[in-house]
Amino acid sequence: MAETSPAEFYKRLKEQLAETTAWPSDYLYKFIVLTDSDNIAQIHKIFDYSGAVITSKKSKKGKYTSVSITVNLKNPTEVIEKYKEVGALEGVISL
Repeated sequence: MAETSPAEFYKRLKEQLAETTAWPSDYLYKFIVLTDSDNIAQIHKIFDYSGAVITSKKSKKGKYTSVSITVNLKNPTEVIEKYKEVGALEGVISL
């Protein structure tokens, strides 16, 4: 099976979000990052506006941290923009 390009992935995600969700709506992001990296602070900075609820949980051995963010967004385009911002950070896995 061929891998999809990021552009194709975001296009499909945007279509799915438009079809399945009434906007504005809360959206849940989940990311995995190395615990000792600056990425956790960078993710907080990306979502640093009113209404974002950010929770973090370290893995059992403490090497990784999962970061969950619930935020109310106006439309699927805003969802994609935030994924792209976080995606620019090295070593962040989007779930």
